[in-house]
Amino acid sequence: MPLPCLVSSLAEQQRLRAECARVGVETFTSARYQPGLLRHIVLFRYADHVTPADKERVMHRFLALQDECRRDGEPYLLGIETGAQASGEGADHGLEQGFLVTFASAGDRNHYAGTPVVDDPRYFDPAHAAFKELVGPLLAPSDDPACPCGVLVFDFRVAHATYLR
Repeated sequence: MPLPCLVSSLAEQQRLRAECARVGVETFTSARYQPGLLRHIVLFRYADHVTPADKERVMHRFLALQDECRRDGEPYLLGIETGAQASGEGADHGLEQGFLVTFASAGDRNHYAGTPVVDDPRYFDPAHAAFKELVGPLLAPSDDPACPCGVLVFDFRVAHATYLR
């Protein structure tokens, strides 16, 4: 049975798996597949045993993905930003650290994300897969029904943007 936090994402996961099957994994993970800025937000809640040094190590390992994630020998992540939770609104659900990864296409995101959508290791990034193995044991569940997992991932295609001039 899926974790409660994954139930709402199962429909999107199934849609992406079907799309991958329809177009083929090579196309689905290609840098040319669905070009356009895509943001990948990752938020962590750590287990009680995790120390500040552990969190610092996770941050450095995540930021290292900027150079480690490569396709045909070239980095493909447009950028990674990070910071600790700093909102006073009381809506953080215990999430402590955030990362924002920017991709140039959905194909790049698909290659980066890998499992559970892309199962063939020839078509997903081993550096990101290794990072997920590292951080997984450090994350903690919660009794908060709004956010029961130690990680929240939210992706969106940039449809509209405003910037300071």
